[in-house]
This record gives sequence, structure tokens and C-alpha cells, in this order.
Amino acid sequence: MAKSESTGSKVASSAGKVLASKTATKAEKTVAASALTQKGSTEKTSAKVASAAAKVIKDPKASKDARSAAASALTQKKK
Repeated sequence: MAKSESTGSKVASSAGKVLASKTATKAEKTVAASALTQKGSTEKTSAKVASAAAKVIKDPKASKDARSAAASALTQKKK
């Protein structure tokens, strides 16, 4: 059986920075909120948030913190 994933402390910190940022896009904030929700939880990322996470990862203007939160969200996507 696969190991259950949850957001780690470093990613949660990055997600918090994204949420506090005045320049973060709606997609970045959506992904960051999802990553924070999954801290210490076994909840999975929805298809809608996974789509936003993919956009954030592909965006060359996205911050390192936003990409980190997006990667975490994609790791926890429903299969």
C-alpha cells in the first residue's frame, strides 16, 4: 500500500508566504491554500486545484514558494 502524503513544514511555510504575498496570482493562492489544508492531514488535492498547480509550475513568473506549494499539491493528487 502506498504511503499517505501530507504537506511538510517547509512547504507549509512557503505556502504561507504565497498567501501573504500581494503579488501572488489567484492560482498561486489557491494552490497554497490547498497545500496548507493538507498539512498534517491525509486529504487529497482535487482535480481543479491540481490543474491550477500545473499552471503554476509551468508559469515562468511563479515564485519558488508558489512552485513548491504546487509541487506538493500535485504529489497529493487523487489518483
